[in-house]
Amino acid sequence: MPAIVEFPKLVQDALAHYGDLFANDCQRRHLAEYLTGLIVAERKTVLGIHDEFARTTDQSCLNRFLTEAPWGVEALNQRRLERLQEGPPTRYSDQGVIPIDNTLIDRDGLLIPDAGWYWDHAEDRYKIAQDYLFVNYVCTSGKHYPLEFRLFRKEEVCKALKEPFRNHTRLCCELIDWVCERQIPGDFAFDCYFTNAEILNHIHGKTDRFGRPRGYVGDLKANRKLEWKGRTIKASELAGSIPPEDRKELRIGDQRQWYFTVTVRIPEVKHKVRIVILWRYRHDQTCVKILVTNRATWEVSRIVRVYRHRWTGTETFHRDGNQQLGLGDCQLRDVQGQTRHVYLVMLAYSLLMGELKQGRAREWAFHRLMTIGEACRAMVKEALRTTLSWAIEQVTERGLSFERVVDQLNIT
Repeated sequence: MPAIVEFPKLVQDALAHYGDLFANDCQRRHLAEYLTGLIVAERKTVLGIHDEFARTTDQSCLNRFLTEAPWGVEALNQRRLERLQEGPPTRYSDQGVIPIDNTLIDRDGLLIPDAGWYWDHAEDRYKIAQDYLFVNYVCTSGKHYPLEFRLFRKEEVCKALKEPFRNHTRLCCELIDWVCERQIPGDFAFDCYFTNAEILNHIHGKTDRFGRPRGYVGDLKANRKLEWKGRTIKASELAGSIPPEDRKELRIGDQRQWYFTVTVRIPEVKHKVRIVILWRYRHDQTCVKILVTNRATWEVSRIVRVYRHRWTGTETFHRDGNQQLGLGDCQLRDVQGQTRHVYLVMLAYSLLMGELKQGRAREWAFHRLMTIGEACRAMVKEALRTTLSWAIEQVTERGLSFERVVDQLNIT
């Protein structure tokens, strides 16, 4: 693509709302360059983003913006979340869902801080990556965005840095505390990796604005022990003991499943929980999912819908963040640079999410945007239109030669 000569409209609007958080015009320009590059650049590294622009400073300046320049990610993230509360589609609500999950972000080498060998269950292999825990938010409109994150460090790294080791459970509890301290409403959702007694007790010990324990829906492992009818049995044994005639039909949209639900106790969990056992077909021998929640009065359909938003809030951001916005492309060997990169990806994601499914198409988009990928492609087209318009103007009105315009646009 020819070099960019003007920041896209979406980025210009973002500068108006976030520019005061940066000390000078140079920092604000680098902010605009980086956001633009995350969305439209083919290579979303610092060098790749730098090379997308016709007029810019040296690449080292953009590097220092991430690694050295004095600006705070906490203030930027707080402003981002405040801005999201201004519109009904992205506003918090009591019916919102707060998914928590960890994700492995691929890295090219072990010289990047906190990168190491991790087992990826999805790809069934070991790979070099960083391990992040994200807490996200899913609104009642269906729009969603990340709230905050924590980086997991292996125990040997923590020992070398002489800092306390925090496992995934501890980091998950930190994110839960972060959400509750800011009184963000909604119910937590997570997979079986985080459905342990410490996390369940931690959430139940928090209260919402009505004074009730904070709610959660989690995926329960089939080998978890349950206390039911005076016996301690595995969840899979309980599921296998339920006859087909006791299973009830559950319809959500066009999908049909069969379920059985009961209130039980889990050893070391200090409150009663309700489990929902799901089968694909009524006479199946093995269940497909066992959910657990502390919302004993909820309808089963609501429990299932809340859990399904775990995928919406975590997997979708991980996919779009990596495929469209370069979440895993930053190769800086600097902790602060890596951290700032993630927060800027979260900002770019939120800016695009705010543009999706609007009542009418944006002027820069020309059609109604439905996905993050469509929004990125629309901004690429906008940048190309602007560049072509600029090139025509340089030749026809300013009398520059074709060769000079081509040189300025870095077209080889």
